[in-house]
Amino acid sequence: MSRPKVLVSNPTVPQIAFDLLGRYCEIIKIENETIEEILSKVKGVDAIFWASHLRLDKDIIDAAGSRMKTVGTMSAGYNHIDVEEIRKRGIHLGNTPEVLNNAVADVAVLLTLAASRRLHEGRLAIENNQWTPHCQWMLGQDIVGSTVGVIGLGGIGQAIVRRLKGFEVKQFLYTGHREKEEGKELGAKFVSLDTLTRESDFIIVACPLTPETEGMCNADFFSKMKKTAVFVNISRGQVVDQNALVKALKEGQIFAAGLDVMTPEPLSPTDELLKLPNVG
Repeated sequence: MSRPKVLVSNPTVPQIAFDLLGRYCEIIKIENETIEEILSKVKGVDAIFWASHLRLDKDIIDAAGSRMKTVGTMSAGYNHIDVEEIRKRGIHLGNTPEVLNNAVADVAVLLTLAASRRLHEGRLAIENNQWTPHCQWMLGQDIVGSTVGVIGLGGIGQAIVRRLKGFEVKQFLYTGHREKEEGKELGAKFVSLDTLTRESDFIIVACPLTPETEGMCNADFFSKMKKTAVFVNISRGQVVDQNALVKALKEGQIFAAGLDVMTPEPLSPTDELLKLPNVG
């Protein structure tokens, strides 16, 4: 009996995953992670192990053919996959919720500290020989006694709040579809997006990308933030109107931003965001 064929979309997947799959499956390995290579190798597979920044779309699903019954993505989110097309064909889709909660929450805290304490600006000052003995400008914004707003209190949002409790935050706010019992347990207050935007000293976006959240952080959003507020995004780049963010940072509408995600990824080396000193 032949073993099921599984296409693995990324050659940098940990070897332990290849070893495990190899016990039960015939592995079709992608070497260069291009759409062209994927389309040339995907025909006749039973499953796809998707670990790529590329979009798994109708063209790839068509090329795979009717044998394909399963798609598994190495990420928690699946906005990079044509879910509607997969549903129509009765293909099973698996993701990895909670696996990266702690790692992403760590990055959120890292970006919050780096942006609020002007880490990138300080490094630029040294690199450009602009450092002076009088460094009061480096003090930045305090987390102690602040109000932190989290947009999306899922597993990652909750992990962020747990970590920031050690920084003596005065108040945690959160927003989302509904009030959560976990929010009460963490001592976080459920509020509207408008209230969170206006009252928070730090705003951390940790929600999934959906039609509802796409472009949510726009010019109106940034205009409501405090001028001393720090904006952090560990969600998806498309949740933010990036041009509006650049404008807000340039014009001093907000203090700084810490970004784990952008649009596109990777950014062009000449992108306006990379020229700003108050982006971490």
